[in-house]
Amino acid sequence: MMNNKKIKNSNELEFAVFCIENVAAKLGVDATDVYQALTKQSDILYQYIIPEYEVLHTQSKDYIVEEILNVMKERGVVI
Repeated sequence: MMNNKKIKNSNELEFAVFCIENVAAKLGVDATDVYQALTKQSDILYQYIIPEYEVLHTQSKDYIVEEILNVMKERGVVI
């Protein structure tokens, strides 16, 4: 069985949007580009951000953004 986690509720959806918008702001790029990087270039949104929602959403905005940027760097995702 594939571990293909999808967004299950509005809290996860709002968190995904929060992550995308704040990473985009940090990088000075369009949120659409970040979304593409996290879904088309990689599966970071569904294999990292959403599965780790319970832990991540309790952290500060800066921590969350840096964590996502670190995962992108580790996986060779560039915008």
